[in-house]
Amino acid sequence: QVQLVESGGGLVQPGGSLRLSCAASGFTLDYYVIGWFRQAPGKEREGVSCISSSDRSTYYADSVKGRFTISRDNAKNTVYLQMNSLKPEDTAVYYCATDLPPLRICPSLSYEYDYWGQGTQVTVSS
Repeated sequence: QVQLVESGGGLVQPGGSLRLSCAASGFTLDYYVIGWFRQAPGKEREGVSCISSSDRSTYYADSVKGRFTISRDNAKNTVYLQMNSLKPEDTAVYYCATDLPPLRICPSLSYEYDYWGQGTQVTVSS
């Protein structure tokens, strides 16, 4: 059974940092593209970042480029999203997602994946 579990969210002041984790079970994450998304209240879901399985290429939305970093730890079957220089507009529920059969290369950041985690809340406020 494919399962993704996000963690690491919380309350942080503007300019602070958080590291989100996306832990996979039921499959070997190394072979799968993983996307990170977020949804703020009253707003549409936004693709934030993606990491390919084939060459570990990474992609970012313009809104987070230079501040967020996506990475993999295959030994832990986990993908991370390191978020630095956080802004109030980064406040949202963050989700990770993947697809079956597995993709090798990241699709567009608006791609509709099949499998989603439950989300973790990130709040940036003073």
